[in-house]
Amino acid sequence: MADRDEQVKEAIARFGFDIYDLNEYSYELPKERIAQTPAARRDESRLLVMDRDTGEVKDEPFFRNILNYLHEGDVIVRNNTKVIPARLTGVKEQTGAHVELLLLRQLKEEGADVWECLVGNAHAVKVDTVIDFGDGKLKAVCTKVCEEGIRQFRFVYQGIFLEVLDELGRMPLPPYIQSQVAPNDRYQTVYAKVEGSAAAPTAGFHFTPELFDKIRAKGIQVLDVTLHVGLGTFRPVKTDDIREHHMHTEWYRMDQETADALNRAKDEGRRIIAVGTTSVRTLETVAHLNGGRFKACAGDTALFIYPGFDFMAVDAMVTNFHLPKSTLVMLVAGFTSRDHIIAAYNHAVKEGYRFFSFGDAMFIARHPFEK
Repeated sequence: MADRDEQVKEAIARFGFDIYDLNEYSYELPKERIAQTPAARRDESRLLVMDRDTGEVKDEPFFRNILNYLHEGDVIVRNNTKVIPARLTGVKEQTGAHVELLLLRQLKEEGADVWECLVGNAHAVKVDTVIDFGDGKLKAVCTKVCEEGIRQFRFVYQGIFLEVLDELGRMPLPPYIQSQVAPNDRYQTVYAKVEGSAAAPTAGFHFTPELFDKIRAKGIQVLDVTLHVGLGTFRPVKTDDIREHHMHTEWYRMDQETADALNRAKDEGRRIIAVGTTSVRTLETVAHLNGGRFKACAGDTALFIYPGFDFMAVDAMVTNFHLPKSTLVMLVAGFTSRDHIIAAYNHAVKEGYRFFSFGDAMFIARHPFEK
């Protein structure tokens, strides 16, 4: 306890607030500010530009105006993961009781058809429980009971798994989307490619193919990494001391071509701009594993970023407005400052910005208003 008290005192002395206190990452958000549908056009969402150092903000009416803040030589890194229809509803063969699963990640080390899943009524699911999702077309057999409502399942099916999932599964929209109905392509980025996510990297929703054409025409390189979004990104923090929060692992990958391009950009002093918090976590995971350099690699990351984190990779980021007390608010607070982020969010509320997955965007960079 004494050591923890000393750490808190040191944090307050350095940052001006208790960086480990969950309540410090809260803000007031009226329900009407939570976007229920995406913008009519992806690049017509709004954009709030923030100076990472000073907290100064500027309102842009359209996201496509981000072009005004991008420079020749910049490198944009985006997460090309693709959301699968990961929400399944079935019945227990033993009792006929309804069970809902959310597929979180494929456990390839356990076999191609083994997945880690979040179970809606987990207490009713034990080892060897069999769940049927469609007259025998798809079944899941529980192989392991884990904590926090998580179970491992081996799936049994006829045909190709992802095709069966397309037929029987639903897109895993966040619970604050009241209608739970949206065109499937709008809960994907236009560059989604590698299937495996249980949620979308939503900062990428604002980009269109035409906007990427203009970005490349300006002399800006666009690179892809992959992080399959799972429980680590969207699980709420329930511990008053955020250091006690358990970040679940998520699978990521960076190829050699991307690593080489990023190393050249760093060597030449060019900005690396991450699209979304998942791209940030991928870039920082790789950089921290390799002394600030980038290498081709793949694996699991449970990186938890909050104030005090040493950013080694990312110079600027595109991000949405995130839930109060979430790990994502903590990440952006670590990138700029807690006071800057809370002030910017309060400004966004006042100015009518739309929040969360289908909402508006921020661009955070050093000296963005300098020509």
